Amino acid sequence: MDKLGDTFSTVVYNFKSITPSDVLDIIIVAFVVYEVIIFVRKTRAGQIAQGALFLLFTYGFARYFDLRTVTWILDNILQLGFLAMVVMFQPELRRALEKLGRTDVWVSTLFRFQRTDPSLRAQWKKAAVAICDAAEQLSDTHTGALIVLERRVNLSEIIRTGTPLNADVNCEMLGTIFYEGTPLHDGAVVVRDGMLKAAGCLLPLSNNLEIGKDMGTRHRAALGMSENSDAVIVVVSEETGIISLAKNGVLIRRLDRQSLYNLLEEDIAPSEPEKNSQSRFFGRRKANEEKT
Repeated sequence: MDKLGDTFSTVVYNFKSITPSDVLDIIIVAFVVYEVIIFVRKTRAGQIAQGALFLLFTYGFARYFDLRTVTWILDNILQLGFLAMVVMFQPELRRALEKLGRTDVWVSTLFRFQRTDPSLRAQWKKAAVAICDAAEQLSDTHTGALIVLERRVNLSEIIRTGTPLNADVNCEMLGTIFYEGTPLHDGAVVVRDGMLKAAGCLLPLSNNLEIGKDMGTRHRAALGMSENSDAVIVVVSEETGIISLAKNGVLIRRLDRQSLYNLLEEDIAPSEPEKNSQSRFFGRRKANEEKT
């Protein structure tokens, strides 16, 4: 009982000595660990992480039982472990850093000033309407299409892989590009600031093993592009005619024209100045009340 009482007294004393900075420190570390676990579980890095944990467990087992040969081998492996982890996790690390760099807490203040231009907003809305019209027509004829909409992450590297256009986005242009007899129909088109910048572009393919067998290379390319940037990608399946939208590594399938337009308007239309945000909120609220 005396030992239990001493232990309890020690715990109480240590608890009283905790400062607000200690609490903040614990919260930050817990949040980072939680995010890392969630990030690893969502990617193929989970299997690699399990292999790394198995190696660490084996190393501890070998050290405990004094298995000299096994310990020597694992010592040499673990010396290069950090470099090997960086190489193996390179796609995941790049994606995580890009996601961190897209955090609107500070990026919106520094890099989104150009998105408040009313003319640019109108151009994007016009492009969204044309894309939805084209997607609907291409779906009806089972014509495959892949349309990349650039947001904050610059896609100049992707644009350079295709043929420059610098044209207005309209239904006829998209229909011509993706018509099966044209040279550019297999690649993707990239839309920047509501304008067609290039066609026939090559996109990185996703390594996601959970993609359904009914989805082909276009869907894998759309997911790969959304995993490596903040772009929004519209996909029309050549086999089924299903319209899909990829963003942030997630594929939203079986969209109709209206649902596709709603998603595009939410994701790609440049936001208005912050001073008008309150009036826009009440304007939408009033419109919803009138509808009801």
